[in-house]
Amino acid sequence: MLKPSDMGPALITGCSSGVGYATALAFRAAGFETFATARNSAQLGELRAAGCQILTLDVTDEAARRAAIEAVERQFGSIGILVNNAGYGQYGPVEEISLDDMRRQFETNVFGSLRLSQLVLPAMRRIGRGRIVNVSSVAGRVSALGGGAYHASKFAVEALADALRPEVEPFGIDVVNVLPGPISTRFEAVLLKSIPDTGVQSPYFLFKERLAHRMHEFLQPGAFGVMTAETVAAIILKAGTAKRPRTRYSVGFIARFGPLGRVLAPDRIVDFVTRRSIQNTRSK
Repeated sequence: MLKPSDMGPALITGCSSGVGYATALAFRAAGFETFATARNSAQLGELRAAGCQILTLDVTDEAARRAAIEAVERQFGSIGILVNNAGYGQYGPVEEISLDDMRRQFETNVFGSLRLSQLVLPAMRRIGRGRIVNVSSVAGRVSALGGGAYHASKFAVEALADALRPEVEPFGIDVVNVLPGPISTRFEAVLLKSIPDTGVQSPYFLFKERLAHRMHEFLQPGAFGVMTAETVAAIILKAGTAKRPRTRYSVGFIARFGPLGRVLAPDRIVDFVTRRSIQNTRSK
């Protein structure tokens, strides 16, 4: 594990709760100068009390992105570790997701992290070191009905990392993705609210009811494969500080073995099994 003096400060997005909150605590406990960020910095009082520096950062706002990066660089010259954690899940049938909702999903999950990466790279290059850790998801490896928008955004995160990593490696910079399986956090509440409400006349009305029920059960604490935010945060810290990190860390049983099962099973079989789990008798 590299020491804080080897890496420099860590900036973490989406720290108001869940994985971001736990990750900020983990980096601070490891001795890193830690900048915890969120759209509403008033929610970060406990992290401030734990010794983190607090910044307001909406990852979809260019002025806020620049201000946050510049604030850290004024103090330390460069960000040592950028943890792109901010994100949410847009769920619902693809036909009923508006283009505005799809854009918001990509603005947060893809373009926000991409732009922050672009902004930290010049200073990282100047000092010859740095690390970008993207909190991706098993959803970036396996897509399923009901989660098309969210899965598409995470597939994009995976593709961009594979392109960026060899581009910046000659400058002493590494890019690592962390792919958790299901986590018991506030992610579920946001996910359920994101499902479009198009009324009882929708051909997907029953599908959406069953999708919401299935995701609620899938993300319950204690359910098969569901992890705590602290478990994921420990792996993010490892990804950010390992001397020779892997390009990807799949966290949890579902993240490690789900993609393998998806590759081995024919598409139509997967379609049949997943359709059975969320039946929609009003699909016509």
